[in-house]
Amino acid sequence: MNISQENKLFDFQVNGFGGIDFQSDSLTIDEMRHAVEMLGKHRMNAIFFTLITDSVDAMCRKLERIERLRTRDESIAAVVRGYHLEGPWISTEAGYYGAHPKEYTCVPSLEDYRRLRDAAGGNLKLITLAPEVDGCQMIMEAARVDGIRIGLGHTNASEEAIDEAIRAGATLATHVGNAVPLHLHRHDNVIQRLLARDELIACLIPDGIHLPPFVLQNYFRAKSISNVFFTTDCMSAAGAPPGRYTVGPHEMDVGVDGIVHLPGDSRFAGSSLTLDKGVDNIVEWLALERAEAVALCSTAPAEHFGIEL
Repeated sequence: MNISQENKLFDFQVNGFGGIDFQSDSLTIDEMRHAVEMLGKHRMNAIFFTLITDSVDAMCRKLERIERLRTRDESIAAVVRGYHLEGPWISTEAGYYGAHPKEYTCVPSLEDYRRLRDAAGGNLKLITLAPEVDGCQMIMEAARVDGIRIGLGHTNASEEAIDEAIRAGATLATHVGNAVPLHLHRHDNVIQRLLARDELIACLIPDGIHLPPFVLQNYFRAKSISNVFFTTDCMSAAGAPPGRYTVGPHEMDVGVDGIVHLPGDSRFAGSSLTLDKGVDNIVEWLALERAEAVALCSTAPAEHFGIEL
């Protein structure tokens, strides 16, 4: 592996970076230029700009705004290769919607799907949803026709719902082991259901916080190197010092330990991990060769999404 390969990391779940909140309804071109500059300093030279659950109207406005910024600045377009919508079609069960605003989860409709797809200017690449939510089956089928990948996340899907999702074209399991209640049945739980599916690639966050290193090791062994991608799921605190940051309307505290949480709340709300640090963690905790770790954070997911690095 040469140095240029390690300078082409690709992260398909980035909610903000360098102090810039991608959930903002007033994101400016200077803010995006700063985020792109900071991403480059951490070798994250291709990302999917990720939006979490909000009203469909608001999500369309945000997609249209970033699309305008991409057309105005080649440096932004070179890094923002597409969009990942994490919601609004997720579970409303306690514990499964995580830090997403429950009030903006909604019943899926093809009209809303098409509005979001069109607002993204043809660059919508990934949708994370809960397949057990009524109406998600038609979203998955429409997305497959449009060449958009589906990840299962913020979900308490049954075996049957996972079966249907795979038949509809789902290929990924979003941040496995997170967005679940603290207490689960010891065997019959959605983490085990998703890990058992060879048809689904497990997306894991290697920050040592969302998944302690020993859990990361177990999940990795369960899936094998050919069925795992790594992502940061990072928010605006990534590539920035500890402090208070925003994720949309919410303020988040980030300590020197890197943990992102709502003030006075122990729930995680994204990460402050950068993907170059993620590569280091993967090498250390999973005993992979560096070239293997880099591939799982660059060329392997890029090929899955049809992205050229």
